[in-house]
Amino acid sequence: MKKLSILLLLLLGYTTVFAQSPEMDTALRSSGKIYVVVVVIAIVFIGLAIYLFAIDRRLKKIEKGN
Repeated sequence: MKKLSILLLLLLGYTTVFAQSPEMDTALRSSGKIYVVVVVIAIVFIGLAIYLFAIDRRLKKIEKGN
């Protein structure tokens, strides 16, 4: 398990090097589309947070019942 987590960490570090493209950044910023990207990412994170809180609430309810 430890080897797998180290491998995933190294792979994620490797991909972030190529994910930083200044051309794409300036193009998105100049056309105003960067705000669309930020809003979509925020919606995804908010949706995940709501989903996790709902699961946590259900698990607490199940644990109390038993």
